[in-house]
Parts: sequence; C-alpha cells; structure tokens
Amino acid sequence: MPETEPAAAPPQWRQWTEARDAAVSRAHGPLALVATHWLAIGPAEPLDGVPGRWAAAGRRVRVTAQAAEALLLDGLPIDGERLLNPDLSEDPHILVHGDRKLVPIVREGALALRVYDPASAGRRRFAAIDRYPHDPALVLPGRYEPYVHGHVEQVLNADGRKRGMELDGDLVFELGAQEYRLAAGRDGATLSVTFGDATNSPDTFGFRQLTVKAPDPGTHAIVVDFNRATLPPCAFSDHYICPVPPVGNRLPVAVAAGEKRRVDRP
Repeated sequence: MPETEPAAAPPQWRQWTEARDAAVSRAHGPLALVATHWLAIGPAEPLDGVPGRWAAAGRRVRVTAQAAEALLLDGLPIDGERLLNPDLSEDPHILVHGDRKLVPIVREGALALRVYDPASAGRRRFAAIDRYPHDPALVLPGRYEPYVHGHVEQVLNADGRKRGMELDGDLVFELGAQEYRLAAGRDGATLSVTFGDATNSPDTFGFRQLTVKAPDPGTHAIVVDFNRATLPPCAFSDHYICPVPPVGNRLPVAVAAGEKRRVDRP
C-alpha cells in the first residue's frame, strides 16, 4: 500500500498530492481513457464502439452522424457532417455520448479520436498513487540554460513509434555533489522534463515527468523539486503515447522522491 507521508511534509505538498489524486481519478481523467483511434484521410469509417463515421480532413476531424445516434456537440446532436478542431487548436471541440467524452487530438500532424469512459476498468480498480515520503533534500536549487536555438529530438513513444519532442534548454542542478542536467521543453511559464533514474523498474515506473517553474526575467535561477515528480499518463492507461526520456535524460543515480507507481485494488 502507499507509504504514509511524514507529519513534517509541507502543507503545500500535501495539498498538491491530494489535487493530483483527484485529477487522475476524475470522471474523464487519465484512468478513464479507453481508446485512441487514429484516423486516415479518405472516406469516413466507423470506429469500434463509437457512433458516427470518422476520418481525418486536413487539420481537422470529419464526423458524419445521425441525430438518433445522440452524438452531442455543444449540447446538440450532430445530424449530418461536421468538421472538428483537435485539442491543440485555439478552439478545440469536445463531444459527448452518454457519459463518455470524445476528444479529437492531433500529434505531429496525425489525427485521432480519444474516448474517455467514467465506467472504465482502470477507474474501478484504482486505489491510490504510491509515493515516496517528502524529502526536503531533494528540493534542489538550479539554473536554466536555454539553447540558442530550440530543437526537436525524435524519441521513442510508449506505442513503439518515434515522434518529435521539442527541447528548449537544460535544467542544471547538483545532486550528491555531482552536477547533472536534464533537457526540458518550455511552455510559457513552465519547463517540462521527462526523465529516468536508478529507481525505475525496481521501485518506480519506467520513467517519470517533472514540471518546473521557469525563471523570472533577468535570472536563470530555478528550483528542481523532485518531490513533485509524476507518473506519465501511460502509467494510468495503455492508450496514451507518452514519450520516453530523450537521450541524456536518464540519471545514473536514484531519485527517491515523487510518485512511484499506480496502486490498484486486489
């Protein structure tokens, strides 16, 4: 069973863990993902267990349905053909069918439909996230070194395919008197890292993720808090395509902090 956090754990961290548990187990959260259907350009085709007929159409998803199929967009049934914006567009569309949520997505130009079902086996079995106790020694000062030019690295994904990962700079920090660096992507005020370490397989999932606040303007100072290392979405559903750590992002030391594994009920 998950380890009990020590009483000395900071309240902010306890609140963060509670919010994290709630997020992964919510009705249409990661545990609810039951399918990712990749779509082809051409005639719309039926998908297993999903109403309507579907196809990729340029940068959007095309769906054709009858009103009686009760495939709802903005609360109204689709009756005919509609073009849908995927998740990374400025105005994404989300559809509803009964209790299920259907989300068009795009990854490196490839379009798919994700199906979230609150009645999924994953949600029914889920008990908790197993974590290490909070360790203040693994809240590390560091610096962010942005690249002169960001680049895209082809990395293996959980589904066995390679896809591009945008990397914008390095997080640099010391652990055990040794300097390490992890390549990160930047999205506005946050830096995102996918990393591995020596705890993987014996104690933790095969890799984990970490989000770090970007430095304030005029400074490169950051805080790398490994107590907030999280499991990737593919630890909760096999239908995610999580990227594994890029070259150089597997630390040779154990980082005994953060999330370890998903725990299911017997």
